[in-house]
Amino acid sequence: MWKYRGYTWIILLLLLSCQMNNTEKQKGYSSESIMPKIDLAEADRLAALPLKCMNQQYPYKLGQTLGGPEDLATPLELHPAFYGCFDWHSAVHAHWSVVVLLKMFPELSQGELAKRKLGENLSAENIRQEVKYFEGPHNKTFERTYGWAWLLKLAEELHTWEDPLAGELESNLKPLTDLIVRKYLDFLPKLVYPIRSGTHPNTAFGLALAYDYAETLGEDSLKNLIVRRSRDYFLNDSECPLAWEPSGSDFISPCFQEADIMRRVLPSAEFKIWLASFLPNLFEKDFHLEPAIVSDRQDGQLVHLDGLNFHRAWCAYGLAQSLPDLEHLNQVADEHINYSLGYVTDGNYEGGHWLATFAIMALKGRERISQSKSDSVL
Repeated sequence: MWKYRGYTWIILLLLLSCQMNNTEKQKGYSSESIMPKIDLAEADRLAALPLKCMNQQYPYKLGQTLGGPEDLATPLELHPAFYGCFDWHSAVHAHWSVVVLLKMFPELSQGELAKRKLGENLSAENIRQEVKYFEGPHNKTFERTYGWAWLLKLAEELHTWEDPLAGELESNLKPLTDLIVRKYLDFLPKLVYPIRSGTHPNTAFGLALAYDYAETLGEDSLKNLIVRRSRDYFLNDSECPLAWEPSGSDFISPCFQEADIMRRVLPSAEFKIWLASFLPNLFEKDFHLEPAIVSDRQDGQLVHLDGLNFHRAWCAYGLAQSLPDLEHLNQVADEHINYSLGYVTDGNYEGGHWLATFAIMALKGRERISQSKSDSVL
């Protein structure tokens, strides 16, 4: 009898071991530490996603307020520039993704197709129609501020792209870019309390991307306003509850995103003091943060967590580059990218229409880290 009990215990232990191994695989644990990178092959793989969805009209989430039957129209009619990729903001940052990859890899295998699509979608007439939509009486808050931020990020990328097409596209986009800048200047003084969610309305996310645009293009009025409001919103924050993250469908880390905007607007010494109060555990050399587990990538909300892994990564890289004391965060970021990167092109439109953008942002962060190390060696 004891012999059979012994066998029973062995079987139970084996089953438990298998279950633990499966859980570890699900959580993305690996005995190997792989440094993610973006090369031409990876760029081609990622470019295929925005190029596929930029002109795919359906399925599409309009997110609009209907003022009357005259507002009922197709996505193409309402948004002739940004009617693809399921929703307006995803269409905008799909265009950003294509521009970024063309800048990094002019020899992109679908480069000519990419330029043709950019030229067709971002025509002057299409952008005039987009401006007209924003000026409608029921659309004043449309895409505030997530979509606004990505539009400015696209404008910034076009401005820094040394290609004959870039100047034409930047000029075409300018009426909408100027409109979004005015919307920021009008809205931020009215926003008394920041939104700290892990999804689109997150205030710090919109501020960070808008800040990059303002700094690159010398928009001092917008930049100074972002600096002032960021201090108003976040300077007195401390002990961010990182253990509460993530929520069920987050693709933005509220704690990391707040740190990401404050590293931009605060002088380095002041930022270090602030961060030590806001996220003190980050300075521990053995700091570890488990990548968010994605249980179903066919669920449009649950797959957000792949985006969260990329978002944490690019914020962590930015922090590590800002403060040498945080260099260990590079490994944390690498683990987050490696957990989700292989699933970006898994064929599921729920993630495929937008995740390439977040992967590119994260990989660009890793590229800057690698480049800075190379420069320091030289």
